[in-house]
Formats: sequence, structure tokens, C-alpha cells
Amino acid sequence: MTLKWSCLFLVAVFAAWTQPVLADKQYGPGVTDSTIKIGQTMPYSGPVSAWATLGRAEAAYFRMLNEQGGIGGRKIELISLDDGYSPPRTVEQTRRLVEQEDVLLVFSPFGTPTNSAIHKYLNAKKVPHLFVAAMANKWADPQHFPWTMALWHDQNTETAVHAAWLLKNRPNAKIGLLYQNDDFGKDYVKGLKLALGDKAAAMIIAEASYEVTDPTVDSQIIALMSAGADTLFTFASPKFAALSIRKTYDIGWHPLHIVAHPGTSVGSTLRPAGLEKSVGLIAASFLKDPTDPQWRDDPAMKAWLAWMKKYYPEGDLTDWFNVFGYTFAQALVYVLQQCGDNLTRENVMAQATQLKELELPMLLPGIRINTSSTDYRTIKQLQLQRFDGKRWVRFSDAAGP
Repeated sequence: MTLKWSCLFLVAVFAAWTQPVLADKQYGPGVTDSTIKIGQTMPYSGPVSAWATLGRAEAAYFRMLNEQGGIGGRKIELISLDDGYSPPRTVEQTRRLVEQEDVLLVFSPFGTPTNSAIHKYLNAKKVPHLFVAAMANKWADPQHFPWTMALWHDQNTETAVHAAWLLKNRPNAKIGLLYQNDDFGKDYVKGLKLALGDKAAAMIIAEASYEVTDPTVDSQIIALMSAGADTLFTFASPKFAALSIRKTYDIGWHPLHIVAHPGTSVGSTLRPAGLEKSVGLIAASFLKDPTDPQWRDDPAMKAWLAWMKKYYPEGDLTDWFNVFGYTFAQALVYVLQQCGDNLTRENVMAQATQLKELELPMLLPGIRINTSSTDYRTIKQLQLQRFDGKRWVRFSDAAGP
């Protein structure tokens, strides 16, 4: 074999070796050998801006990840845009992310009305609408919206857990409902009525709604008390949950007060309301509470605290929305790691819909994430807890519908 033909042979062999490797890399929009571009919208301004710490915590997690080399050598580039909790603005910003920034996926966009505004658009575009930071039941509808999945538990799961406990322990409760007058609040109301079944009409004696632009909920709380309710459900964002807790206490009304999970952070809700005014509140959760001393020596909590101090030092250590951000980011990283070098939109959803017994560090013991192509619900179990003036104290095992 001449030198010329030897060289050609080696070139051919090398090409045969490397071609399958190169072919194995399949990239969707926003992906290169060095970058994975993702987008999101957050309410950095507007009436529910307290929740925007979620996006800041997620960005901080990705900064840490990128310092450590990223995912398979690829850095996460997060483009997080302010939508002010305004659905038209969410549509505008999401179209920018998809059509101009060319992101691989939209990750953890916040809010029920805002995500409702982009739900059909992202599915029509076949863009992963992944780990939505909202709790509506419609985020788990693979038949009609196969590109959308939430990470939070849905509202039917939460209301079912509360209703089961209430029917067992206070079957004659007279319930008053305070809810946000949008899809977020209305879905909670629907879920509770569904969970109470044929007892709903007799048990729910009064309802009052508020707008996110309202200055207070004083009149609503007074109306619910005047109706004779001895049990109050508050389906509200942190600001309005705090207003509800404070007003209830200040007028000397002492109902059994059950607060929806989004309004239960010690940092963003209970402290503004007044810790002493929050004693006795009941809520359901799936995450470890950073204010709870039982987790003081927990390795996962220690790791979270160390991460907060280094990567998000301005963040509130008592606000478990910062635990959410950390956990949401970990879930996305896990999915992207499972994708390997097949970082297409289709494979992202394929991996997200086959999570099996996934245990993330800050989930409460016994709670795991399982999904399938026909079941997009991620968190299916919750634990009930009661606030004692300093921390949330769990009083039930993991339970679900």
C-alpha cells in the first residue's frame, strides 16, 4: 500500500469513527456545543413581585452550575424577562423568547393567568412549556397540551388533602372562601367544591373575591365573618394572604384558617402579617421549610444554605420561594442531563415525561416525582402542617387524592 493510499485509508477510517459521534449530537433551537439557551417570564414588577424571587433563585442556581462546568460542558443561558404579571405582556415577552431569542424551552414562567395566555401558543409552536410555576389543573393535560408540564402540585391535589382532613375532623364546618379573582383563585374554589362533593353546598356558606390591584381585603374578611363562617380558606398570593391573616386577627375573629400553599412562606407572608397573628394557620406542603429547626442538621438544608449565602446572598433565608427556585432548577438540570447529546425540544419532553421516583434534596421525606406520557402531574402528595408562631409543624404523613 503506497503512502498516498495509506493516508487516504486512515482518513476514511477516522471519518467512519467520528461520523457516528457527530451524528449522535442532535440539537434543537438555542443549543450549541457550549450553550443551552432557555427563557422565562417573571413578575419582577407589579402586584405580585414578591414571587419574583423564584426567578432570581433559579438564575443563581444556574450561575453555580455554570461555574462547575454546566451540563456536559454546556453553560445554561437563562433569559428571564419581566411581565409584570400582565397576560398581554407575558404574550409579548414569550414571543420574543421563542421568535427572536430562539430558546430551547420556556422554563418556570410564573402565574396562572399569565401562563394561560401563552398555553396554546407554546403548544402550537411545539416549545416545551416546562415546570410551569403555577398550580392550575390544566397544566397536566397531555392529551390536549403535550408540551406543557408544571412542577408544583395542582390545586385539585391540595384541596383534596384539605377537604379529606376537614371532613374527618370538622364535618360541620361553616366555610368562608377568600380568593383571587382570576384563574388562580377560581381553580382553587372549584377544586375545593369538587373535593367536598355533595357536602360542598351545605358547608360553604360565603365567598368573597379580590382583585390583585385592590389595596386591602378588609371588607371581604368582615363580610365572611359576618356570614357566620367558622372556617376560612384563603386562596391568595403572599401579599393578600398576609392582609387576610392580619385583618382576621385584628378584628378578633378566630376561625380555623387554612391558607393555600402559595401564601404560606414565613418570609414573604407570615412575617409581614405578623408571626403572632399567624399562629394556628394550617397549610399543605411538599418542601422542607428553611425556618424549621428540625432540618438544621439535614445535609440538603445545609447545602441549600451554603448555596444561598454564596450565590444569592441578598435572598431571604426564611422565604421558601427560594427553596422552590433551587428545586425547580434542579429538576430542569436533571431532565437536561437525561437528554445527553440529544438536546431537541422533542427529547426534552420525552425525558420530562418519564421521571421515576425522582428524589430532589429539598422535597419532604416520602415525596417523589413520577411522570409518564399520560400523567403529567409531578407532585401528587402533600403533608399538612400547622404554624406555631415560629415554624410550620407537620402533623400528617404524605397524602394525596
